[in-house]
Amino acid sequence: MSITQRRGRRVMMTQAELDSYLTEQRTCRVATVSAEGRPHISPLWFGWDGGSLWLYSLTRSRRWAQLLRDPWVAVVIDDGHEYGELRGVELAGRVSIVGEAPRTGEPCPELDTPERLFAAKYFGLSAMPHDGRHAWLRLTPDTISSWDFRKLP
Repeated sequence: MSITQRRGRRVMMTQAELDSYLTEQRTCRVATVSAEGRPHISPLWFGWDGGSLWLYSLTRSRRWAQLLRDPWVAVVIDDGHEYGELRGVELAGRVSIVGEAPRTGEPCPELDTPERLFAAKYFGLSAMPHDGRHAWLRLTPDTISSWDFRKLP
């Protein structure tokens, strides 16, 4: 994973800022590509564990089908209204499926942390509810680019 940017170093987030931002934000936009090369972008809830972005996706979605065929993905999390408030992160790399798909709650130690974080963040619970329709995708990014225009003079 690389968080070094060639451009925009003045507005780049530090690792601590990046971790805080990705922990606080609630919705990301996931970009996939169809077999015909058509882009598809969809909003999704996510969790961040300090090294990987965890996406909890419907297994009967266009996004899921496209990622099974081609696991390359770009994800953007951003916010701000005025120019000087804009900030965000783009993560890119390949996703991998973790746990059973769809997820029913079978023991999977690798999912203990992401499910605990996700359940607390979105449901206010200590344990993850499973609906048998979603499954976990882990993105350990090859590249991360970030910006925080609040750093501009």
